[in-house]
Amino acid sequence: MITVAEAQDLCLAPLATSGAETVALAEAAGRTLIHTAKSTRPQPPFAASAMDGYAVAADAVAPNATFRVIGEAAAGHAWDGIVQAGEALRIFTGAPMPNGTSRVVIQEDVSRDGDIITLSDTLDTSDYVRPIGADFPDAFELTAPRRLTASDIALLAAMNVATVNVARRPHVALIATGDELVMPGGDPRPDQIIASNIFGLKALIEANGGTADILPITADTKDALHHTLTNAISADLIVTIGGASVGDHDLVGEVAQDFGLDRAFYKIAMRPGKPLMSGTMRDKPFLGLPGNPVSAMVCGHLFLLPMLRRMAGLTDALPQVVTATLAADLTRNGLREHYMRAQITETEDGRMITAHSRQDSALLTVLSDANALLIRPINQPALQAGTSVKAIQL
Repeated sequence: MITVAEAQDLCLAPLATSGAETVALAEAAGRTLIHTAKSTRPQPPFAASAMDGYAVAADAVAPNATFRVIGEAAAGHAWDGIVQAGEALRIFTGAPMPNGTSRVVIQEDVSRDGDIITLSDTLDTSDYVRPIGADFPDAFELTAPRRLTASDIALLAAMNVATVNVARRPHVALIATGDELVMPGGDPRPDQIIASNIFGLKALIEANGGTADILPITADTKDALHHTLTNAISADLIVTIGGASVGDHDLVGEVAQDFGLDRAFYKIAMRPGKPLMSGTMRDKPFLGLPGNPVSAMVCGHLFLLPMLRRMAGLTDALPQVVTATLAADLTRNGLREHYMRAQITETEDGRMITAHSRQDSALLTVLSDANALLIRPINQPALQAGTSVKAIQL
């Protein structure tokens, strides 16, 4: 058995970006920016008022000073004259500062009588002017690669960028195997169960920048599995769930190799998720996930999502690891790296983590309640509450 880190490296090694396409900015959220985007103007493109008030020459501001108001400017309605000594311009937030002014006296510090304003004797000292380029300069660059967040989209819009070059969404074929499986809403026999893994994995894939097709459940025969693989080979990534163990009915490895799989590894020193394999099949990446529901989902976070990130053009593909303080004692860990379903809570004392008491790999309720995976290294000794540990947030 190999380690999780070794398996992740092998999963990522043969992968390349799945291609690029240009999309409208409104369609770019969650996509991976492939080419750096450049602004066409600074932001703001002019010195602008940061508050409602009166624009004046800064060196003329003094307690009880008076000015004559000669006009006004609002956002989108610049005043194109020159403000002379002793004059002021009524100005609103976002409006360009007129020539001859360098400070905004906020309206709370002004009393007005007709066209004459008088400054108060307790003036705010701020100038309330946003200088040109205060947010970003002309030709500012949003660098690639990066997965575009909502904040990135807002920034790109302000940069006057209408379209972006992004990675094509990796397309995943999901294959659930096993005579025991029935699709949700079906009529299972007493000896059958509902297929849940493929739906959880599809949701995981599509929440992280990919697309996924759920292929029909494949029976435990070589012919059925070969037929399904034939239908799946056009996808960017082929993922099987179940049938990767060592029983008489676990045929995925055998049939996949007959189909052309060049297997990189089989079995990992981890739990949940020991029976996992990866490789390339007719030049397409292949990932064989275990059939237990929690095992499949945990392996989805540790291996499938990093593969998707790499195919989407991201160099930082592995899950982000955080530190947290153990809230309760843990017994010694064994010969496999353990990814324990856990709950992270933010407290006044920092980030606390509690492992769920039940860790059976068939318990989806526990996974649904968890918001983290607590990482236990191989042969880690017993830990006391208060120990700093590592975790992956879900």
